[in-house]
Amino acid sequence: MEISPPTRFPTGSPDAVVVPARSAAGARAIAVWLLLCCALVFAMVVVGGVTRLTHSGLSITEWQPIIGTLPPMNDADWNKAFSRYRATPEFRQVNPDMTLEGFKRIYGWEYVHRLLGRAIGVAFLVPLLWFIAKRKIPAGIAPRLFAIFLLGGLQGALGWYMVQSGLVDDPRVSHLRLTGHLGLALVIFGAMLWTALSLIYARAGASDPSAAPHRRFAYALVALVFVMALSGGLVAGIRAGFAYNTFPLMNGSLLPPEIMAIDPWYMNFFNNMATVQFDHRLIAWTLAVLIAIFWWRVHSAADVPRRAKAGAALLLAMLAVQITLGICTLLFVVPVPLAAAHQAGAVLLFAAALNVAHALR
Repeated sequence: MEISPPTRFPTGSPDAVVVPARSAAGARAIAVWLLLCCALVFAMVVVGGVTRLTHSGLSITEWQPIIGTLPPMNDADWNKAFSRYRATPEFRQVNPDMTLEGFKRIYGWEYVHRLLGRAIGVAFLVPLLWFIAKRKIPAGIAPRLFAIFLLGGLQGALGWYMVQSGLVDDPRVSHLRLTGHLGLALVIFGAMLWTALSLIYARAGASDPSAAPHRRFAYALVALVFVMALSGGLVAGIRAGFAYNTFPLMNGSLLPPEIMAIDPWYMNFFNNMATVQFDHRLIAWTLAVLIAIFWWRVHSAADVPRRAKAGAALLLAMLAVQITLGICTLLFVVPVPLAAAHQAGAVLLFAAALNVAHALR
């Protein structure tokens, strides 16, 4: 009887998981499933950005994970939902003249956002249980998949916790909770993408010591891209994009004089429009320099895999697109299509950074 040789599927850590070659098809199926889930998370982040930009996030005043799956089905349901919205501070202070038709428009964006969250939960859990039942999950992958599922549940709870912050006296969600919500979405997206890549690209052997500096550089870029996305969440949360709509200077200044106007000083990094926007610009410029250096080093090295070189080129190109989108969003004072594209670009830039880091693992 012929015995198939083992195939190695990495878990994303330096160690690889050994599974029989006959499990390769199952591993590929899991990878495709995870990539589809990544696409759903990407769509949810984009829709979440539009929801915020259209001020739709506070239109649904209750969190009903099961019952809330269905939208209002008749005039009575719509009037009931609208009456709950009229009792919120946002209606009283911001939208006192809103009609039922206007309410339906903002309700629609928040409903789609929540529906996507439910769809992601189903799209992740049902195939996960099927793969478990069919014993198709390679050893070492199952704990990570369960951790991702738990993070997804936490993300739903954090989303409602964020909405609750805007249903009190101040009709505006906490920018810190908003940033945390975005950050956790990126963590979930990154964990699924890294696991999928580990299942698609098998490691042939031990890591090449000469690639270690490039690998550490790539990991640092992943972290910095993540931090830049979080800083973008702060910019969006305090609406700092509506101030300093000039480039490259900020209203004629390299460093705005009001950058440390809030006391205590450390609160400027979270609540001061000038500081938050300056930090976001500074991180972008830092990435522009570092990613260009990284691309040059990777392409100059003879022992770097072709996938890593292609990934470095993609990362540099995606950064150029993202910076361009950010500048245009600022100069045109945050139009919804450009701002949504900029948020989408942040996720794609993060994915490009993860891809090249994975190629160098």
